[in-house]
Amino acid sequence: MKKSLVLFSMIAIGALMASEAQSASPTGRQMPAEVKEGVGYIKMLGKELKGNLKKYLKKDPSGLQAAYFCAKSAERLTKEVNAKYPENVRVYRTALKLRNPKNAPDATDRKVMEEMEKQMKEGTFKKKPVVVEVNGAKRIYVPLMVEKACLKCHGPVEKIDPKVRETIAKHYPEDKAVGFKEGDLRGVIVAEITEKKK
Repeated sequence: MKKSLVLFSMIAIGALMASEAQSASPTGRQMPAEVKEGVGYIKMLGKELKGNLKKYLKKDPSGLQAAYFCAKSAERLTKEVNAKYPENVRVYRTALKLRNPKNAPDATDRKVMEEMEKQMKEGTFKKKPVVVEVNGAKRIYVPLMVEKACLKCHGPVEKIDPKVRETIAKHYPEDKAVGFKEGDLRGVIVAEITEKKK
């Protein structure tokens, strides 16, 4: 239960981002097959989670019901969707400013996100998938940008509903995933595809 609450904004952003992902690159050229495949897996997870989040945010604009949904069901749904992928595929989320330490980035994840943040500061950032090879696996990284809905749980602390803050603090006393503004990089959603065994 605890590990799921942290996923609220990443799921919300990931779902929104994944639903917008297209099969063409910003230059109009087709994505390489591996990128298209990875984005497809990300979209599959995003579609499942986005519908639920939209429903709960509509019922309760404070974000509290959506936070409870994440705490109770998001991790289960993520596992269920991952179970539908081929055995050599997994999709996960991570960030530099963590809520749940179980979602901590490894060295490659960290390097990719730090490069994205650097590009944002320099004005050269493009919201597109990044492919990195790690130990024979290909990782397709899709940046998760902070949308207005994400601020319900990840905006400036003083603007987060007190009940939402209380819920987060109860489950994540060392939470660092606050203070974001719209357009910030929240983290990444990653499709990792390992080489199929022959």
